[in-house]
Amino acid sequence: MASPTKREDNYRHKKLRSDLVQTLREKGIRDEKVLAAIEKIPRHFFLDDAFERIAYEDRAFPIASEQTISQPYTVAFQTQLLDIQKYDRVLEIGTGSFYQSCVLAEMGARTFTIERQQELYQWVEDFFFRSKYPSIKRFFGDGFAGLPTFAPFDKILITAGAPFIPPKLLEQLKVGGLMIIPVGADGSQQMLRVTKLEDGKILEEVMGQFSFVPMLEGTNQKA
Repeated sequence: MASPTKREDNYRHKKLRSDLVQTLREKGIRDEKVLAAIEKIPRHFFLDDAFERIAYEDRAFPIASEQTISQPYTVAFQTQLLDIQKYDRVLEIGTGSFYQSCVLAEMGARTFTIERQQELYQWVEDFFFRSKYPSIKRFFGDGFAGLPTFAPFDKILITAGAPFIPPKLLEQLKVGGLMIIPVGADGSQQMLRVTKLEDGKILEEVMGQFSFVPMLEGTNQKA
């Protein structure tokens, strides 16, 4: 993982981010707010120093606890599906490297994020860039349980491959709200956009095929 100490963001990094945004445009990302957030946030801060030279390639990289920082296209695609509006209350399941959380906050969302891996949760606690977005509320816990105390949420984003749509998360989604969730077996999931309807039913739309690390129940605490 990246060092928690402050790092440089220079003109070369900014040019690489600009090039990345152009790549995302060419791949079909159209939400200008999403693209602006990705262009502003230094992705190399969230990665180990060894990956700095290639941090703006459009691919996933390993982080601690056998997890990954998602491919920028995947981050942009999921965020675009959420249709973020300023002050939306958004629950993110899987804080991971903290990059997606920052993208949501940069777009003006009131972001709540849960991480089950204690190692990653602690890393973000010590991460210098966390002070850039002090409004992000972080929790160590089981993503399947959500955050009922803070519900309802306008939007819910799951950043791991779920075996099913967690019913407790549906309960915490407001009527008319959106959930973006990859559902399926390990290594291959369908990206679903789930809308909660007024009659309590849900509308599921398949938005593509992706590959995520598995969403697991419970927490993984350090020994």
